[in-house]
Amino acid sequence: MDTKKTGVLAILAASVMWAIEPILTKVAARSTDFLQITATRSIAAALIALVYVLFTNRGNLRVPRHQVPRLVYIGVMGTVLADLLYVLSLTKIPVINAVLLGHMQPIFIVLIGYFFLREDRLTVFDYLGILLMVVAGLLVTTKTPANLFVMRLGSSGDLLVLVATFAWATTAVVMRKYLRDLNAGVLVFYRFLIGAVVFVAYILVTTTLGVRSVHQILVGVVVGIGSVLYYEGLKRIKAAQVSALELSTPFFAATLAFFVLSESFTAMQVLGIILLVPGIHFLSRKEEAYF
Repeated sequence: MDTKKTGVLAILAASVMWAIEPILTKVAARSTDFLQITATRSIAAALIALVYVLFTNRGNLRVPRHQVPRLVYIGVMGTVLADLLYVLSLTKIPVINAVLLGHMQPIFIVLIGYFFLREDRLTVFDYLGILLMVVAGLLVTTKTPANLFVMRLGSSGDLLVLVATFAWATTAVVMRKYLRDLNAGVLVFYRFLIGAVVFVAYILVTTTLGVRSVHQILVGVVVGIGSVLYYEGLKRIKAAQVSALELSTPFFAATLAFFVLSESFTAMQVLGIILLVPGIHFLSRKEEAYF
């Protein structure tokens, strides 16, 4: 199988994992708190990555010394900060809100590239894509025309997801720019190991680490598998293609939330999900049409 097909299949499989993750998190939250879920999630994900390293990298966990600060950054921003905020948000808002806002990463990646990396100029298509995705976010968080009219923009949970999404976007940029040659399992292992150490240390000082539901473990298994698949895909295909393929996640997640959690969604929220498609399409365009 060629590199592109492998990358496409990896991202599609990761998208299924991302759709299952919030459902399991919601179920786990019925019996324990967000900090316990995040801790056990990190431990299980790190173990899944370790198994992958054993099979694909002969158990070699060594990384070049100059890559260590970048791995630490991904662990702190991607797991300690972003994952914690995302799990917390899922205790406050519906799955559809969390998943769609989490897929605003392309906006932040484009803006990071423009303002901080100074790599690309923004094109007309970039602006159109960002506009459509912002509108999509507004439709999902406001839910109804009445809320949109008075600009009732959502809750603190929605804001938590946006902060998490920005943090994830920065780690995606770091990985794509500096860590593409690193084994995906090694990258995922250290990302979640760093988070696990921080969370477990805090919990042991303040309370007791415990598993009150098998769903806590399953969340970590799903996240570990999804993360390995995601990084394998990101190494093989373009970031814009990754974002486009990940659009399947909100559809899967909304369907699962409806049938498993009995969560409902409005016509405006469905329209918001649909608007993600042209939004990603325009952000993927590279024609030179500058303002």
